[in-house]
Amino acid sequence: MTNFVKPGSEADGSRRDPKLAIRRPNPEASQVPGDPLVLPPGIDGSTFKKFTAAVADITGSDNVTVISSAEQLHKQDYLDPSKAHDMYHILGKGYFVSSAVVAPRDVSEVQAIVRLCNEFEIPLWPFSVGRNVGYGGAAPRVPGSIGLDMGRHMNKILKVDVEGAYALVEPGVTFSDLHQYLVDNNLRDKLWVDVPDLGGGSVLGNTIERGVGYTPYGDHFMMHCGMEVILPDGTLVRTGMGALPNPDADPNAPPHEQEPNSTWQLFNYGFGPYNDGIFSQSSLGIVVKMGVWLMVNPGGYQSYLITIPKDEDLHQAVEIIRPLRTSMVLQNVPTLRHILLDAAVMGDRASYTSSKKPLNDEELDEIAKKLNLGRWNFYGALYGPEPIRQVMWEVVKKSFSAIPGAKFYFPEDMPDNVVLQTRDLTLQGIPTTTELKWVNWLPNGAHLFFSPIAKVTGPDATAQYEVTRRRCEEAGFDFIGTFVVGMREMHHIVCLVFDRSDPASCRRAHWLISTLIDDAAKKGWGEYRTHLALMDQIAGTYNFNGNAQMRLNEAIKDALDPKGILAPGKNGIWPRRYDKEAFTVPPSEL
Repeated sequence: MTNFVKPGSEADGSRRDPKLAIRRPNPEASQVPGDPLVLPPGIDGSTFKKFTAAVADITGSDNVTVISSAEQLHKQDYLDPSKAHDMYHILGKGYFVSSAVVAPRDVSEVQAIVRLCNEFEIPLWPFSVGRNVGYGGAAPRVPGSIGLDMGRHMNKILKVDVEGAYALVEPGVTFSDLHQYLVDNNLRDKLWVDVPDLGGGSVLGNTIERGVGYTPYGDHFMMHCGMEVILPDGTLVRTGMGALPNPDADPNAPPHEQEPNSTWQLFNYGFGPYNDGIFSQSSLGIVVKMGVWLMVNPGGYQSYLITIPKDEDLHQAVEIIRPLRTSMVLQNVPTLRHILLDAAVMGDRASYTSSKKPLNDEELDEIAKKLNLGRWNFYGALYGPEPIRQVMWEVVKKSFSAIPGAKFYFPEDMPDNVVLQTRDLTLQGIPTTTELKWVNWLPNGAHLFFSPIAKVTGPDATAQYEVTRRRCEEAGFDFIGTFVVGMREMHHIVCLVFDRSDPASCRRAHWLISTLIDDAAKKGWGEYRTHLALMDQIAGTYNFNGNAQMRLNEAIKDALDPKGILAPGKNGIWPRRYDKEAFTVPPSEL
């Protein structure tokens, strides 16, 4: 049995030799013509040029872009995302930036690139599409890493099996792509895709980051089945039933082209340890194919809105939601949204107020009245034949009627309510990008997501709301948030909107989220996902028994990736070759 030791202790000397540790590149160093804005750590310009020439031999020169000028960091639109930097930056465009972006064309090229990175000891940061906005986009945790654009060419829907109700996809397949495939092939009447708020993200990428949607299939990682993964040494692995060969496959074909076992997307676990989990939110492999279960058309659907009039009704609403959700009367992943989240989709801040101060309760009540909404607004859906939906609706309506002043609406009752009309599409698996509008709440809008997990209880919901709203207002921002209700917990998604062109606004946003992380940890709340700048801080809060989980993660990382090539620093897991302290993101002051 391995005896773990505390990182940084004398006994940990074999893990990190300070004299050999890789440190963060100096962003102030003068740039030699032809060099990238930031070279990979420990790599000089001459070596970098040899590496990019070798990569071009693998992928073709058209698929290698060196990031050598600040002018290349101009993209800032979700629909046309940057592949090299964080579009919603809080520390400046050039803080988290790739040295080059490489777009492989197939699995064999990914394997060759991984092996080349091992040879040159250059870090590699894979991403699917680059739309992970609010969490860092396509930018790497280690500046100067090679961005690996998995979605530019590897964007095929490899299979849709109607009988098995699943799809097999590559990293570049978006939720919109998969939905459109079903429509184009007359399969929408049989199968639905579960979609998140915005349809432009990668199905594979969102799933391995453990993102959520809103139908009964809303837990995306739960609904994946079978991965094809390239390990940090270039080895190709199929997980679960995919590890069992197909007896009819061509043994002379390359492994990634061999027809998989017919049960690969039908049974998650296969035989032996279940490996898939170590490839979610991880730096242990590059997922190049993934199976995803599709929802069988339920035979009927009805979305609805329940407006909850008072701020203090939050407690009672959550207490009503919990038993309905655990008993599956609430069949899907419903949301309980603060008034400003809906208001921000319908207009920017200037359309509601000229005040520069955070909106107070009286102003929020006025906005709710103007929009015919509540201070909290609950969006859900009913699935199945009409008799089933009617019975479910009677239970839901009776339960929420215990809240004085609660009102009930179907989409046809509010045809001009853009949020309800959009949620009506989302909750039946039809992707949109409409809700991106809330980012424009402020000029030059950008956002960070603060995403703590809570119990589905009134006290937990009100406590999280009180802490997050108070801190938002302390930093000079409005609270904008939603509770996304899973089977046994709630994701509290707080949308921290700031002006990315204003350094003071960026600084305050950074202070706010850093402070909220500490506030949450003191109450036993942990975040499930975060921005690049906060990964180390959040990883540090998961510190039971002397950071035992982190030491386990580090041991696995060092075993599978001894040169620390793949996504170093992702989610706070640093290879032994890296000086973690040198990559610390300095805190911002209010």
